[in-house]
Amino acid sequence: MKFQKLLVYATVTAMLGAVAAGCADSGKKDAGGAAGDTKAPAQELRINLSAEPPAIDSSIATTNPSFTILNAVNEGLYRLDADGKPQPALAKELPKVSADGLVYTITLRDGLKWADGSPLKASDFVWAYQRTLDPATKAKYATMLAWIKGGAALNTAKPEELEAKKAALGVKAKDDKTLEITLERPVAFFTDQLAMPLFFPQNPDFVKKQGDKNGADADKIMGAGPFKMEKWDHEQQLVMVKNENYWDAANIKLTKVTVNVVKDPNTSLNMYETNQVDLTELKGDQPKMYQGKPDLVFKKEFVTAYVLFQNKKVPAFANTKIKQALGMAIDRKTFNEVILGGTSIPSTGLVPGTVLDGNKQEFRKVAGDTQPPYDPAKAKQLLAEGLKELNMASLPKFKLTSDDTETSKKTIEFIQAQWKQNLGIDVDGEPLPFALRVKNMQEYNFDALIGLWGADYNDPMTFLDMWLSDNKSFNYMQYSSKQYDDLVKGADKEVDLAKRSKMMIDAEKVLMSDASISPLYFRTRPYAKKPNVEGLILPAMSKEWELRWTYLK
Repeated sequence: MKFQKLLVYATVTAMLGAVAAGCADSGKKDAGGAAGDTKAPAQELRINLSAEPPAIDSSIATTNPSFTILNAVNEGLYRLDADGKPQPALAKELPKVSADGLVYTITLRDGLKWADGSPLKASDFVWAYQRTLDPATKAKYATMLAWIKGGAALNTAKPEELEAKKAALGVKAKDDKTLEITLERPVAFFTDQLAMPLFFPQNPDFVKKQGDKNGADADKIMGAGPFKMEKWDHEQQLVMVKNENYWDAANIKLTKVTVNVVKDPNTSLNMYETNQVDLTELKGDQPKMYQGKPDLVFKKEFVTAYVLFQNKKVPAFANTKIKQALGMAIDRKTFNEVILGGTSIPSTGLVPGTVLDGNKQEFRKVAGDTQPPYDPAKAKQLLAEGLKELNMASLPKFKLTSDDTETSKKTIEFIQAQWKQNLGIDVDGEPLPFALRVKNMQEYNFDALIGLWGADYNDPMTFLDMWLSDNKSFNYMQYSSKQYDDLVKGADKEVDLAKRSKMMIDAEKVLMSDASISPLYFRTRPYAKKPNVEGLILPAMSKEWELRWTYLK
């Protein structure tokens, strides 16, 4: 065993190699100016982002990069603060909720405007929600809007039923400043959800004019947030500037935000060290350089990374023992230490630590470890048994897909090495640009795939309902289990919070036993941030960063 672990370390060390730092102009000043400069710093923030965001369209967005930019250029009724609590944004105050928890009455602020100066009205929320639920939009997150009364009926409406279903939807503009939302059933965290980009308003005239290109380029994005998009050079850079028509523009300090798309972590770090950027994520061993320095900050996330096995595309993955073998052959502790620099937490189930169970307790503490531990001997035995059950002499070669960032490439290589060493199988690695990887995942066009999921709300259901047999939006591995479906759907309707928590724990146990998904780690991400950057929030959910209250001192 010691020899095997040394072999893993040696293999990974060879993978990591010595990568030359990217070229940069070392003569650039820090955002705060040169030493001794008494002028106030320019309120221009520069950030590196490791992936190009897909379309900036709140109806169809599904990824953190898209949500992050949407959150900067647009806004919802509420915005989450540093503690994850909803604060009034486009809404004047927190909602008035009926005694039965079903009807939310929300008053908008006076004089709201879109970035182009046109008036923003309550009906813009109604139109946005109707568009998201329209089956023609093919919105992956429509299931969340289906919490609204009539939402599910609209999302499955036939063309001839569409207008009637839209009219029946439980979201109404009582007047230009009053929005009324009626839910199918009480949702305790619904106010929090109204801060999510899925619930942002849309400008009907603008979106209709853009057609299927809405959100695809800088001039095809319309929001009402603290910033507006000025430039978008795809795969290179996004530039946002202060939106003077924002309702609280007087208190937005930043005048410009430049977001660089930089996939190589060495180039990204070099840009930070030569004062070309003010914020960048640290990868691998990079955080060690900043130990004890004020630059080092951590983003504690509700995010799980995992390997998905496509059950229908690869016949061998119909066998549970084979998938169990592949999962148990990955040393998650060593992976975290070698590839992630020890910054994250090796997974022990699907739902990450500190996510609450809906019954005022941490789900992970109540559920315990539901994921099988690393056990290469057991994995080898399970693989042999699975192959025998399928009358196969060996496992057919398949592809392991992920993003084309350096960390993702190293993740592929690590898992390839583990499966070769522990199971004697060869797997082809397939690193793809982020947008293409997402597209292939959504179209079920993969064999095995490394992905991540971040919570949309602080409850285990955000990790569990994805894998329901009838979830066509997110069940990318096409998993199907009646036992799992019954537990998750039962928990979704259960009003006894202790019983609901127990049903979700049992559901996770079924999912981990069936092994179509094999978690890798619960993500905590280290960043280097210039000490003069104040008010920046690194949220636990949905977004990379929050700039609403950021300024340079």
